Formats: sequence, C-alpha cells, structure tokens
Amino acid sequence: MAQLTSAAPASSLRVSPRFLDRFDLPKRITLAAAGSMIAIVVVLLAFISWQGIQLFVSNGFSLSVLTQTTWDADTNQYGMLTFIAGSIAVVAVTLLIAAPLSVGLAVFLSEIAPRWARSIVQPALEIFVGIPSVVWGFLGATAMADLLQNFGRYPHPINVGLPVVGTLFSFPGFIGGLSWLNGSLVLSAMVLPTVTSVAYDALRAVPQELRTGSLALGTTRWQTIRHILLPAALPGLLTAIVLGMTRAAGEALAVAMAIGNAPVMPGSITSPLSTLTSWITQNLPETTYGSVQQNAIWTLGLILLVISVLSVVSVRLINRRSFAQ
Repeated sequence: MAQLTSAAPASSLRVSPRFLDRFDLPKRITLAAAGSMIAIVVVLLAFISWQGIQLFVSNGFSLSVLTQTTWDADTNQYGMLTFIAGSIAVVAVTLLIAAPLSVGLAVFLSEIAPRWARSIVQPALEIFVGIPSVVWGFLGATAMADLLQNFGRYPHPINVGLPVVGTLFSFPGFIGGLSWLNGSLVLSAMVLPTVTSVAYDALRAVPQELRTGSLALGTTRWQTIRHILLPAALPGLLTAIVLGMTRAAGEALAVAMAIGNAPVMPGSITSPLSTLTSWITQNLPETTYGSVQQNAIWTLGLILLVISVLSVVSVRLINRRSFAQ
C-alpha cells in the first residue's frame, strides 16, 4: 500500500521579500520625479507672480498702468495697454491665417490625401516644427519684409475689394516691411505644423463607423466631412487652435525680429507694433535687478503667464466637455 505524504505548509514555501522589493524603488523614483516636476512648476509660478506684483507692492503703482499707453522709463511711466493690445492683434491675425489653413490641411491628410501624399506631407510638417525660431525671424526680417515692402510701398495705399463691388477698404503701404502683418505671417508659418498635427490626430480619433455609416446613407464625402467628422472632432480642433495660439502669444525672438518693435497702439496692419514678448526681449537687457523698469517688465511677464494659464484652462474645459458628451 502506497504511503501518503503530507504537503508542506504554504507558509514554508513563501519566500521572504528582499529589501529592494519591500522598498519598491521604481515606484518611489517615479513618485519623486512627478513630485519634483510639480514642485518646479509651483516654484516658477510663485516666483513669477511675486516678481510681477512688485511694481504694485514695492513701487506703489496702481492697476491703471494696465490701461495706459505710454511707456517712458525717463518719466517713470509704464503703460502696458499698448503691448497687451499688440499681442492680441498679432495673435488674432495669426488665428485668421493659420486656423483655416491648418484645419484644411488636417482634413486633407486625414480624409482625402492618398497614402503617398501623406507620407510626404507628414515628415515635412515634422521638419517645419524643428526649424529654430531665429531662422523664422531672420526670414521674416529679410525675405518677407522685402516682399511686403515691394508689394505695397509707402505712400501708395493698398486697396482691397471685389471686381463688381469695387474697393471695400484701403490702408497705407508698408514703410519698411517690418509690420503687424509681417509678424503674423511669420507666426502663422510657425504654428501651422503644431495645429495641423493636433487637428489631424483629432480627426483620426473619430470612429470609422461614423464615416461608413454616413456614406452608406448616400452622402458624399464632402457632406460626411462637413456634417459628421468636423462636428465630432470639434473639441479636438478647438484644442489644436488654442494650443497654436498659445505658442503664438508666447513666441519672442521671431516676432521681435519681424514686427518692428514700435510701442504704438494697433492701427494699420502695415505699421510696426510691439507685443508683450517683443518688448520684454528688447528692454530686459537694459535693466538692473530690482529697478522699477525691471519690475514693470516682470509685470509684463506675469500678464503672459496669466494668458498661458487661461489657455490651458480653456483646453481642459474643452476636453472635459468632449468627454462629457
């Protein structure tokens, strides 16, 4: 008769964990890295905010500087409305130029382009993203400025109209080429790859069943794009546009080289302007730490930070709304 043997208890087979297993080193390294990034962001936000309010706390200026237009360090005037309005104006024209082109290119790549065309355009967009800002600024300050100046040389006006209706409006010609329009064109070329890539991903994220179902009902490809794909991908498209405009608002070197840096309120699209970033770039090297002028420049930086935060919040709200639907 076979002799039965009892199994060893499970507790005796359990291997005691090593110190590194109990310590869980990879998890702690990941948490430390994430915590350090959060701490860095908080410190940067706190530092920029603290420096940005010194103009009001230490130097005794009131919030009325945000509505004044005169910036003169010799007379202790630091009006900031000129640069806020300049940034808004440049970003607005950039939006009008880049948004339709970017979304149209994304629709073409996603729904219309053959595979060979997509294989050429997508790597080209990646190359465009890698072009340094100084290169774009140099092109804007030389080639684009000369082209604009030859297109509408001052004082001959530039007329915009229709063949039958006639002239709709006119504005003075370009004095030197470095102008509001020049800066917006440079920024449009810079943000176009970013907006196109994000918009393309948003369109490709639309389920294929929506396309096939719409086509099965007898609609054309354009009707499917217009009535099905664009509404379905609208939150992602808006996110792409907001991200592109945020980059346009925060770009410094390229726009400083192309826009002319004139501290005036936006008037004619052919005249020079100054933005928050271009004015900071131009004046920061001339200041000393703790001076009133540098505190005013820090306030301009704080305004830029607020614009960036509002842009990020808007993107989050758009995405949350898309998930809720």
